[in-house]
Amino acid sequence: MARILGSGRMIEETSVQISTLRERWQAERELRYARRNRIRHIDQLLDELEMLNIAEETQLPAELAVRVQRLAAEMEHPLGNRAAEDITIAESMDALYDLQDGLMLTLEGVEDEEEV
Repeated sequence: MARILGSGRMIEETSVQISTLRERWQAERELRYARRNRIRHIDQLLDELEMLNIAEETQLPAELAVRVQRLAAEMEHPLGNRAAEDITIAESMDALYDLQDGLMLTLEGVEDEEEV
């Protein structure tokens, strides 16, 4: 009987450890995908800015300036403290590259099932 109780306790402890590891893995996975989605969003903004450069535009459209400024503010980049109407295309691109670099550095060395 004592043997059965000992086995039950061991199974319960193992189950708790597995649950803890599963929760940690899930949290890491969600964080990893959140970063990747943010990187994709930055890529889309950079594409729009690059199209303006190709078209030799000199003015940043107000809607795009607001999107860049909001993202910079969310990610605590100094550009986020500036008024959207004062932001240039070049400044936007520089800030977005800075933000993207920071996100990519946090992904270095992280494997997931897609890469394996």
